[in-house]
Amino acid sequence: MARTSTYLNFPGNTEAAFTFYASVFGTTPATPIMRMGDVPPAPGMPALSEKEKSYVMHIMLTILGGHVLMGTDAVESMGQKLTFGNNVSLNLEPDTRKETERLFALLSEGGKVEMPLQDMFWGDYFGHLTDQFGVRWMFNCSEKKK
Repeated sequence: MARTSTYLNFPGNTEAAFTFYASVFGTTPATPIMRMGDVPPAPGMPALSEKEKSYVMHIMLTILGGHVLMGTDAVESMGQKLTFGNNVSLNLEPDTRKETERLFALLSEGGKVEMPLQDMFWGDYFGHLTDQFGVRWMFNCSEKKK
């Protein structure tokens, strides 16, 4: 089923923030916390410090009315500088790749594609962009390639 969620970026304190949000909403993370140290090495990827390896790569928490908060820590050694405006992304999870591609194409018009849609190691079809108004959008589609 399609849904929209909110994705939050933090400067190294995602786990603390989500522990707080879980206590506020009386819920627990929907999936185990993925850490930056869990990311398979890629060509050109800088070596992470032990502290950076412990940073949160992904966490997901259902809050009020079934809305989902997701989060990650920005890693400066990977060129991720947290500034006002890039700390929140709207995360779309369309049911199909076709709908994902349609929405991605429309929202990217006049904007900037930061990561083209592609199959990712966690299994989803993923990409992200900033639209012409400066709003950040992420796409995660779980439909597998046919």
